[in-house]
Amino acid sequence: MKMARQFPLNAMRVFDATARHASFTRAGEELGMTQTAVSYQIKLLEDLVGEPLFLRRPRQVVLTEIGQRLAPKVAEAFAILGDAFASVLEDAEGTLVISSTYTIASKWLAPHLGSFHLQNPAVAVRLLTDQRLVDFSREAVDVAIRYGDGNWPGLACHRMMELTFTPMLSPKLADSVGGIERPEDLLKLPIFDPTDPWWALWFAEAGVPGVDLGDRPHTYLGTQTLEADTVMGGHGIAMLNPEFYVHEVALGRLYQPFDIACTDGKAHWLVYPESRRNVPKIKLFRNWLRSELPTFVD
Repeated sequence: MKMARQFPLNAMRVFDATARHASFTRAGEELGMTQTAVSYQIKLLEDLVGEPLFLRRPRQVVLTEIGQRLAPKVAEAFAILGDAFASVLEDAEGTLVISSTYTIASKWLAPHLGSFHLQNPAVAVRLLTDQRLVDFSREAVDVAIRYGDGNWPGLACHRMMELTFTPMLSPKLADSVGGIERPEDLLKLPIFDPTDPWWALWFAEAGVPGVDLGDRPHTYLGTQTLEADTVMGGHGIAMLNPEFYVHEVALGRLYQPFDIACTDGKAHWLVYPESRRNVPKIKLFRNWLRSELPTFVD
């Protein structure tokens, strides 16, 4: 009881919401409280701390230096409490919800998930595909696979794999222009997503710097998988990850005219909130990826 009086959980819950929204009104809307009730709870906490936690300004409140120090710790504490109750309420290890881009989901994750199920039969998996970055604070997602530089504050990031990229097309389309002998020959054909910075990087590596694709139609299909399907239909050239299309090349559906393959220094990463590092189902998935990928980095 003494701890409860010293650390009023309800007031800290109100403080957390107010810090996130920078508004007494919006915090009250989230918590189902009036603005007056929010202000009262914040005053209780400020009296306990002995310092103001917010600077009151017109239409906005701003965290003081003390408030800035307190806010991330309070948010982390509530996340830990949430995880603790979730672990009690879940059936065994529960359902692992994974967010991934469509290409990595279809070309690598889905073909390998069978071994995860065999090793962890009690864990159900729900795979969501989306090109956008998932918001862990608002969406019921446990882990995500993102492409980038691994710099996402507040998230635990594990480097999974770095992929190369190179132009690919159908053999039939290559034959239609008498073959592709030099990198410049690619410019005779339609190019999918000429705004993709990978094109400039690849042409520079191939010894053709300064190629301007700005006057090309900006055909954008959204995912590499759709681009590959369109390319296999003989409709143009796309910059693809050859690691994902070994089978299609072997079957003669895709053609890689040059051995030149580039990287942009980015990679695919497993990410999740740092506060959920020790959730059992996340640990199982992380350990499984480590066993599947020699390039996995903790």
